[in-house]
Amino acid sequence: MPQETKTDVLLELKDYAITFKTPDGEVKAVSNMNLTIKRGERIAIVGESGSGKSQTFLGIMGLLAKNGKTTGQALLEGKDVLSLKPRELDRVRGKDMAMVFQDPMTALNPSLKISRQLTEQLEIHRGFTARAASAEALDMLRRVGIPDPARRFNLFPHELSGGMRQRIVIAMALLTKPKLLIADEPTTALDVTIQAQILDLFNDLTAEMNTALAMITHDLGVVAGLADRVAVMYAGRIVEEAPVDELFENPAHPYTAALHAAIPRPDQDVDQLVVIPGRPPNLQHLPKGCNFSPRCPKVEEDCIDRPPPLETLAPHHCAACFHPFPRTEELLNHV
Repeated sequence: MPQETKTDVLLELKDYAITFKTPDGEVKAVSNMNLTIKRGERIAIVGESGSGKSQTFLGIMGLLAKNGKTTGQALLEGKDVLSLKPRELDRVRGKDMAMVFQDPMTALNPSLKISRQLTEQLEIHRGFTARAASAEALDMLRRVGIPDPARRFNLFPHELSGGMRQRIVIAMALLTKPKLLIADEPTTALDVTIQAQILDLFNDLTAEMNTALAMITHDLGVVAGLADRVAVMYAGRIVEEAPVDELFENPAHPYTAALHAAIPRPDQDVDQLVVIPGRPPNLQHLPKGCNFSPRCPKVEEDCIDRPPPLETLAPHHCAACFHPFPRTEELLNHV
């Protein structure tokens, strides 16, 4: 991929990897990842459950389980957050980078009122007084679409609906005006109408604050409506990366193409939905070659012998595949 200028890049992962020690051996959750996120950019990280999407960013936030270990570098504005001491990381986490978790009920403290959970962020990270923090928090509740925010400000999390709790979590993350917002499957537990509202909220508020957004999702529908760029992960590796329109029009990796084909289409009558055959590999015993080779319809001998490198196929488009699908214009040239 083309190198970005240093002033454009907010987060840069260099040879980033995550492993977990278990009684059965070492699990390679993320392997040799190289990724950049620019200021104000919206990037989607896509893949099946277990592909390493969430662990990638939990590692950056310093929230891995005790048996997890990160290696490589995660440079936030040039500073390696992986090398920070706990107190140093506390000053960065929540202020410069914040995370919206999948389940808002577990992300909120059930024993504290919403008011305290919101104002604490501002008092710690921005030095607000209690009165100023309350005013700022109430304003943010209005901006994220909480009806009658003054009344709900003093409620406990269990007194709010799932959609409102998710909006509260988003408000908490945005109060400190972070440079990077990480959203981990933030719409999974919500109904379709609320999902659309939450995605619009992410779109509007990140654009307004020039906050970079990393959206972790398995839903390509979310990707199409929100992201500028997409990184597709499989078995702990990025297998394809491209601008969102390019990825939908010219998927190069067979895994990306399979994900695209599996999207239900209301305008087409089908007897059976498309599925990807087989199962993801065991992360303790990854294949010698391409991780997707046991499930790939295009597999050849070289795919089994060695893992394919992530190579540039077109401007801003790269894939880790020895036999990528041809681009649309290449197909047309051969008709």
